[in-house]
Order: sequence, then structure tokens, then C-alpha cells
Amino acid sequence: MFSRTVLVCIGATLAGVAAGCGSSDATAPARTQVVAAFYPLAYAAEQVAGRAVDVTNLTPSGAEPHDIELSPRDVERIDDADVVLYVGSGFMPQVEDAVARLGNGLDVLTEVETISGPSGVDPHVWLDPLRYASVVRRIAGELGDPAAGARLSARLEQLDRDVRTGLSRCRRSEIVTSHAAFGYLAEAYGLEQVSLAGLTPEAEPSARALASLVDDVRRLGATTVFVEPLVSPTVAETVAREAGVKVASLDPIEGIGEGELGRGADYFSVMRGNLRALRDALGCA
Repeated sequence: MFSRTVLVCIGATLAGVAAGCGSSDATAPARTQVVAAFYPLAYAAEQVAGRAVDVTNLTPSGAEPHDIELSPRDVERIDDADVVLYVGSGFMPQVEDAVARLGNGLDVLTEVETISGPSGVDPHVWLDPLRYASVVRRIAGELGDPAAGARLSARLEQLDRDVRTGLSRCRRSEIVTSHAAFGYLAEAYGLEQVSLAGLTPEAEPSARALASLVDDVRRLGATTVFVEPLVSPTVAETVAREAGVKVASLDPIEGIGEGELGRGADYFSVMRGNLRALRDALGCA
């Protein structure tokens, strides 16, 4: 058996084929390992990375990034990564702590002009396609494929034009949201965000604040309270019921469920779904 194996490997070598003999693996260049904290960063990296790059998303499909606790395997992935893509400002503190030890992190918030929310810097920069394009170009430059970054940026610029046109003639401009995730979208397109909670969806309002929110919805003449796919809708549904308005989905795209990914959903399709929901709620022509 040993002689047969040796002869097979010798024959493969003489034929110029490295199938299973081990010599090609030793000389193959190592693949660049990229770890992304959650979906928008993983999506950008996957779109602009070359074939020599492996991208790992730390947040499972359908999970809420705020809730993720790193497993020992996740920490190992961060340790082994060439680049870790994340957002600072406390969005995912365990990731920030891990990359602070290693110096292999790229905080994408440093690439764009940020805005503040109720609890500090708002990390949801990807909800403004032009800000997201800046992040994409930086990631592409880090991974060595600026041309791919330029192509994805062009798609994002077209998306921005489409959203701007779609929201240019609306009867209302106020959006009532589950939590304050849509500040960049609101700033980019002249909307006013009224949130039921702070930057973290777990921050629920008190009973007095809840009554005040119901009054705000009525005063604004809003027709819709927006809920999010990955967050409990209980508070939003309560406000909507008390105010006598409907509930609709507006996705902050912190992650996409496994079922949606299986049906081909991605950042662009979800953003266009958000545009349809906004146009309906705001009475756009």
C-alpha cells in the first residue's frame, strides 16, 4: 500500500499535477482573513474582496448585533484575522475590546462624518447610501481592489438618487421608529425621526414616556409606526394601537434573516423595500 501511494504521487508529479501529493499546499499563498462584525460590513467586504479573501460575519443571520456575545471561537477568529471590520462608539463593545488588544481593526466610523443620537454617536452609517459608499471604498482599498469598490459605490450612488427622487414629493416628513437607528437616513433625505427608544432597541420607554409618545404620534398626524424585523414589536404596536395608526416594517439592516438571504435579499433589495414603506407612510406622490 505504501509503495502504491508513492508511485501515484510520483506519477502525478511527472504529469505536472499536484493532486493530493502535498507540494502545492506548501507553496500556495495564504488567503487574507477578514472578520466583519455584522451584515453591512460583511456584505461590503464580500462584494469588493477578491478570490484570495475569506470573509467571516460574527453575527449569525437573523441575530441582533447588539445582543451578540463573542464565543471563544469568535475571539480566535478575531485573533487570527488580518483585518477586523467593525463600528466603534459602543455598538458591539466585545468586538471593540478584542481588536483594541490586537490592532488589526478598521473602525469604519472613522471614514465618514458621523451624527449623534440620544445615547451618543449613531453607528448606522450604512442607511445613508453615500456614507456607505465611503465605507465601501475604504474597505476596498484595505483589501486591495479599489476598482470593485468603485463599482459598488456607483450602485450606491444610483440608489441614493432613486431614494431622493422617491421621497421628493411627500405630504409628511416625520417617521416614527422603534429605536433611533434612522438618523442618517433622515438627515440624508430631509426627514424627521421620532423614536420610541434610544440607539439600542432594548431601551424601553416608561409608562409616562409611552403616553407622551402616543400624544406625539397623534400631534404629528403620522399614519404609521415602524417596527423592525429583528426587534420585538411590542412597544411600537402598543403606541400604534393607542394612537389609532398602522404598523409597518422599516429595516435598519443590522442583519438579514436566513430565509430572506435564501430568497436573494441583500442590502439593495432591503433598502428599496424601505423606500416603498416610507413612500406609503409619508404619502409620497
